Amino acid sequence: MIGLKGTLNVIDNSGAIVAECIRVMSGARFARAGDEIVCVVKKARPINPSIAGTQAANQKVKKGEVRHGLVVRTKKEMRRPDGRYIRFDDNACILLNQKKEPLGTRVLGVVAAELRQKNWMKAASLAPRIV
Repeated sequence: MIGLKGTLNVIDNSGAIVAECIRVMSGARFARAGDEIVCVVKKARPINPSIAGTQAANQKVKKGEVRHGLVVRTKKEMRRPDGRYIRFDDNACILLNQKKEPLGTRVLGVVAAELRQKNWMKAASLAPRIV
């Protein structure tokens, strides 16, 4: 579960590295895997000036930008309907654009299966592995 002021690793290729949660969009106090959040980019990869005019540079995010994100992993264990518990080593998210689609074109790590249950099919299909 991710609360306010919780930091998350960003595991897509949007350019962000670390983000901080500032609001949970479901209205709950904490966010779980598959929940949408509003986050601030705390650390980002530098933009290469040699590709400044290309489309790839336009999609990069900068430090301090406020973006919507999707929580894909949490350290807090989650109970599955069959009685099993699942937890991950870190808290992670991917960034979303205005249409609620993933901002990056790749997801660089495993994601929780709860994304499929909450109808985030595009994010689940980009992931190399679903646990």
